Parts: sequence; C-alpha cells; structure tokens
Amino acid sequence: MSKSPFNSPSRRAFLAGSAALIGAPALAQQNVPAGQASRDPSQSVRRNISSFRSLAWQPYFDNLRNGAVLVDIDSRAVHYWNEEQTIYKLYPSSVPLTEDLTRRGRTRVILKDPKPDWRPTPSMKKRNPEWPDYIGPGPENPLGTRSLHLSWTYYRIHGTHDTRKIGRKSSNGCIGLYNEHIEELYEMAKVGTQVLLI
Repeated sequence: MSKSPFNSPSRRAFLAGSAALIGAPALAQQNVPAGQASRDPSQSVRRNISSFRSLAWQPYFDNLRNGAVLVDIDSRAVHYWNEEQTIYKLYPSSVPLTEDLTRRGRTRVILKDPKPDWRPTPSMKKRNPEWPDYIGPGPENPLGTRSLHLSWTYYRIHGTHDTRKIGRKSSNGCIGLYNEHIEELYEMAKVGTQVLLI
C-alpha cells in the first residue's frame, strides 16, 4: 500500500471509526463515571431552531370544550388537546408559502371530510392556470386522505401524499399533515373543535 500525500485514513480505519459512531447513541445512554467523558455532548448536538416543542393549552384557549387545535405557523407545528385533557398530540406540518397566503386567528372545524376532493380556489387558478379544475379522492389528491374544513372559506387542515412539504412553507393557505397524522387527528377532532392559528 502506497503512502498518500494527504495522509487519508485507510478503509479499515474509516470503517472502525464509523462503527464507533454508530454505537455512540447507545454509549451515551449508559452511566459514564464523571471525568471519563471526553467532551460535553451539548456542544455537538444540533438544536431544532424551529422550536418544535410541546406547549400548554392555557395561554391560547379559555377552555377545551370540543377539544382544541393550535397551529403554530412559525414552528410549523400542529398541537391538539382533547376536552378531557387526557390526550395531547404534536404534529409537524406544512404552512402557507407566503405571509399574504397566511391567515391567523380563531376559527373552528365545521366539516370532517373522510374522502376529500380538490378544486383550486379562484386565486390559485389565476396564479396557476395549467392546474386541473378538479381532482377526486385518491393518491393524486393534494388534500391527502382526510380533511378538516375550517370556518374560513377555502381553509383546511388536511393530509398530503407529498411528504416533502411537511416542515416547509409549501401551501396556498392550508395546513398540511402527513396522512397518518391527519387520520389520527381526524378521529379525535369534532365538528366544533376550536382552532387557533398563530
């Protein structure tokens, strides 16, 4: 084996180092005597800058009658609390592309749609005239497998088959969830569930 001018590690050394890194999370969970840790783990952990964290409902709602959904546009998260305060869920979401497409304030669920179909709004059709006028329920539907209609015209919390959208500014105003998450939320939410977008 010839010597490299760049002193690059051999394949064997690289694989040995990789194996050590793979085991690192398991090692981090073990009790390590003080003074034996080589560095502070908090220095190497990347923090989620979107503040995707659990929240209490009390700063946002007076009560939990019919349950409550909080949509945090900035952190791209949907929070749900049931009326009995026995269930709390936190879901990553997609949010509107721009501030002018974003609506904030109080609304409620007015319709639960188990097989949503999709029609572009007039403003969506104006911006994208090539879009179809209608897509029925199924895998091509932009609203995914379930939809919660809000009291604001055209606004929904719905699923998506395009999972790349979750965690991003990617919608024309609606709030998108992974299909498995909207299916879970759909079962818990009621017509009349309070919704607050902040």
